Amino acid sequence: MAVTPATAFAGGLRLRLKVQPKAKRTGIVGLVDEADGGHGTGFAMKVAVGAPPEDGKANAAVIGVLAAAFGVAKAAVSVVSGATDRRKLVEIRGEPAALTARLAAIIGKFEEPQS
Repeated sequence: MAVTPATAFAGGLRLRLKVQPKAKRTGIVGLVDEADGGHGTGFAMKVAVGAPPEDGKANAAVIGVLAAAFGVAKAAVSVVSGATDRRKLVEIRGEPAALTARLAAIIGKFEEPQS
């Protein structure tokens, strides 16, 4: 069974994240095991951003990272839950098949989830 931090739905993709604010480097850094009760069991994509976790700055940076990685407009990415938490559920709106293919390419860069 494939490791995936996402669920496809009719309007796009819902993606579980673990965010690292105030990081030295910005970007998608891997997958983490979220079986400890984050947004359900399974895995989350770890995203590092340089912005601090205040006044929505880290959320805006996460949206920018995901929009660039998935090739969508920033307006197509929104935080569904976890706006004030490091664990987030985001929704990326677009063609589910295309987004799932892009997710597979991103995940393919990482061998196995981090602890």
